[in-house]
This record gives sequence, C-alpha cells and structure tokens, in this order.
Amino acid sequence: MNKTKNFRLIKHTDIDSEKWNRCINNATNCRIYAYDWHLDRTAIVWDALVWGDYNYVMPLPFRKKLGIKYLYQALYSQQLGIFPSPTPQVSKVFYEYIISNFRYSDVHINSENVPLKEPETIQFHPRKNYLLPLIQDYKSISSSFSKNTKRNISKAGKQNLALVEGIRLEEYLEFKAANLQANIGEKELAKLKSLIAYGQKKGFGKIYGVYTAENQLCAAVYFCHWKDRVIFFNAASNEKGKALGGMYFLVNKFIESNAGKNLILDFEGSMIPGVARFYKGFGAKAETYFQLKFNRLPLPLKWLKRN
Repeated sequence: MNKTKNFRLIKHTDIDSEKWNRCINNATNCRIYAYDWHLDRTAIVWDALVWGDYNYVMPLPFRKKLGIKYLYQALYSQQLGIFPSPTPQVSKVFYEYIISNFRYSDVHINSENVPLKEPETIQFHPRKNYLLPLIQDYKSISSSFSKNTKRNISKAGKQNLALVEGIRLEEYLEFKAANLQANIGEKELAKLKSLIAYGQKKGFGKIYGVYTAENQLCAAVYFCHWKDRVIFFNAASNEKGKALGGMYFLVNKFIESNAGKNLILDFEGSMIPGVARFYKGFGAKAETYFQLKFNRLPLPLKWLKRN
C-alpha cells in the first residue's frame, strides 16, 4: 500500500474543495451525492482517500463507537464510492486501504464501481436503481407504462387534482413530518431541509406538490436537476394522496412536461418490491450498483453488525 505513489488519506479539514469538486464534476460517473457541499450536509463527519492530484477520490463517511471507526452510508446519499470510474487495479488499492483501516463497512458504491474478487473479505451485494430516459416524446414514453400505471393515472385524472411547481420548503417539511413512513428523527429532517434549501437557492432543486379539489396537499416530491439527471430525491404522500393516485398524477405530469429533453429521470431505486414496482410501472429500467460490506469487529461486538 505504501508503495502506491501519492495515494493517501486526507482529513476532512484538509481537503482541497476546488480540486475535489472538479474531480467529481468531470467524472463520467458523477453523482451529486459526492460533492463536498452535499457530504457536509449529510455525512458531516467524513474524510477521503485521494490518488495523485485528485485524479481519483473516495469519500469516507465514518462514525466511531467504543473507540472503533467504521464506515456507513450517509442518509440522502444513494451512491458514493470511487470517482471517476476506476480500473480494477485502482479499485483494489482503495478497497485494501479501507479494509485495513476500518473494522466495519456498510456503504454503497456507484454503478460504475465494479465488485472485485479480492480482497476476499469484502462482500458486494447488488442493489437496484431505476432510470427513465426522457429523450423520446411523451407518446413513446407512455407506451411503456404498465397497465396498472395507466389505470392509476386515468383514475387520478378524474379527481380534480392540481399540480403546483415550486411549493414552499416549510410546507413540504411540515407535510413530510406528518406523513413519515419510517423512523426519521429531527436531525435527519434538518439535513433534508439544508439540502433542499441549498438546491432551491442554487436553482437546481424544486418541490412539486399535488393538491386535492379542496386545495389540500396530498403528495409532493423534491426533484433535483443535476447535469443530465433529474433525481426523484425525496417524496411524501398522505392517505388521501394514495387513495387518489396523487403520486401517479405527479410523476406522469412531470414526464409529460419534460418529454423530448435530453434528461434521465433517476428514481433513486428501492429494494422494497412495492416501491420498485411503482418505478418500473413508468417504464424505468434497473441499474445495478453495489453495497460494499465487511465485518472485522471483535467477537463480542460482531453480532451487533451482522453481514
């Protein structure tokens, strides 16, 4: 490892922000989650592996418990890993470093980071993202909708729903907090608020809301437009929205408005069958990325973090 020229761990405070973001921005596998401003709002505590003059980089969100450092997947950061797309030889150097210096890892690498057979102690578990190219016209795109999706869009179209672009962040967060499907705490919601506020300020993020005939918000999505991707970044529905097909209405209207553009609608994927079925229903195709895991914890702690 030490023989690899200019490969090193850089502490968060010593990372050259300009060089880091340039590396991510110019990478063929660029992901918004890997920019320092995004990591500063999600992982908050992170260091990085850097090869050469920021020729290759890998963010390392970490935590420490009982004096043991471990890698974890930061919330709101679907795919991290190595940037730009590495060769197997480069990947091996990065992976050998993390397995030698961390006791545990559960992180998601991006879709252009391929799994390796070595080191053998690392496990690569496939995960699915769902992507829908919007370059065709709406008629062509909608012809690939599933029967169930078409039926729900038709049903929603009869409910006097209204789509509003650019609803207020405060309204969205209040709606999100009232309709959480998972146990998300105040700190996690604060991170989401910071990300959306930054996206709105910089002009690449917008919240779309669906309102009932009674002018009540029933479904909403924060879309993040970065390069050629529009990310279905964060969504929320209430029971009324589900009953009326509010999310089907919203996504269909978004596709209709953006059809013919050189964009990819990135649904961010899900390993939950029902959610994945919703994405696939719009004709989105699966993209595979991997969960990188290993467990070198001492025996008394190993059971706490099972592979």
